[in-house]
Amino acid sequence: MADVIKKEPIEEYGMSKKDRTKSLFSKVGVIGCGNVGQVITLSIASRGLEVVFLETDQERIHQSNQSITTELDNKINHWGMTESEKRAILSRIKATIAYGDLKDCDVVIEAILSHDMNTKDVRKDIFRKIEEHISPDAIIATNSSTVLVTELSSELKHKERCVSLHVSTTAPDASVIEVVKGLHTSDETYEKAKLFAKLIGKTPIEVQEAPGLVTVRLFVPLINEACEMLMEGVAKMEDIDFAVKNGFGLPLGPFEMADKIGLDKIVRWMDNLYSEFGDVKYKASPMIKRLFRADHLGRKTGQGFYRYDKDGKKIVQK
Repeated sequence: MADVIKKEPIEEYGMSKKDRTKSLFSKVGVIGCGNVGQVITLSIASRGLEVVFLETDQERIHQSNQSITTELDNKINHWGMTESEKRAILSRIKATIAYGDLKDCDVVIEAILSHDMNTKDVRKDIFRKIEEHISPDAIIATNSSTVLVTELSSELKHKERCVSLHVSTTAPDASVIEVVKGLHTSDETYEKAKLFAKLIGKTPIEVQEAPGLVTVRLFVPLINEACEMLMEGVAKMEDIDFAVKNGFGLPLGPFEMADKIGLDKIVRWMDNLYSEFGDVKYKASPMIKRLFRADHLGRKTGQGFYRYDKDGKKIVQK
């Protein structure tokens, strides 16, 4: 009797079972697609994951899609990407105004562009809406650096799946994500969050829950001190920026950085930190307040500490 030949699937030879892992993340939601939301969305889509971003209306969706396309075109023009890579990335990005479209997401990141000084209640409401539509084991994250995730998740049924993922967007190609474990965050959620950060090409750093985390809490006193030196006449604004960039190897000086981030956002950070700690080093400089009140918010308004053209390039004074 002839021996029976046992057939084995060819997949068994491609990779050992031990090395094969089930993907934890295939679809990610982003709430708010302003400047920060766009950076997050592109980081995720560029790594082969589907992204659904949610905005409040179709006009904002149109603006976000235009900005994302422009950013990808800039990379093509600088030989950082091909046209086919751009099309592949855009094919993975979908937009919506309905929370129901987040139902299949494994992670949802709140990254709203806050216009008010206190956005805690707005963010808490967003967290509640997210929980209504996603599975109980999906992660809910906030990108906020000054509002604590423990407070945002306090009214949810599954508080243990909430975490803070603060993506740094202040420097070109910044690779750090501050991963913050709230009071209710489970160890499993925390480990998954760090894995997600690595999956999208970022380096996670573990940070204890505290307003400002690491990056914002360090930057606020820097910009305040730079303003103090400028008002004292220690050095010109351009020279202070030059000294910081060349002395410490940073891509932008404190005034350039503040203009890039937006002085409205800087003021919110400072007000939140001053309210939390009561330390004058976090109290916004009169110079920052004056520019903020004049709506000179930086690159996005064409004027802040410096003046900018319509493309956001600094106008050099002759």
